[in-house]
Amino acid sequence: VQLVESGGGMVQPGGSLRLSCAASGFTFSSSDMSWVRQAPGKGPERVSSINTGGSTTYYADSVKGRFTISRDNAKNTLYLQMNSLKPEDTAQYYCARGRIPVVAGKRIGNWGQGTQVTVSS
Repeated sequence: VQLVESGGGMVQPGGSLRLSCAASGFTFSSSDMSWVRQAPGKGPERVSSINTGGSTTYYADSVKGRFTISRDNAKNTLYLQMNSLKPEDTAQYYCARGRIPVVAGKRIGNWGQGTQVTVSS
């Protein structure tokens, strides 16, 4: 299983970024997927999840209305569109296989290496 994130970077407050996650080594179209973030000194936080067909999504309250998760099963790729970014969104963002990738603060299942998102003026 390989999950490779891209699209992170530094952006000013109010800006936008689009993260991508290229998946391989498993049947992507049969797997629920998630985005998880971890800020320095904090535990991992499930940001968003999406079911296999893309019809059901979950968002943390902290990002609801600003972030949009999507997937392209033909391209084996997961996306996270992040708008109206805030300094508190600064974190390492990870793509993870499964709908519940964090249990009691512990990683569950397959995770990518992450991509850094920094929101600062």
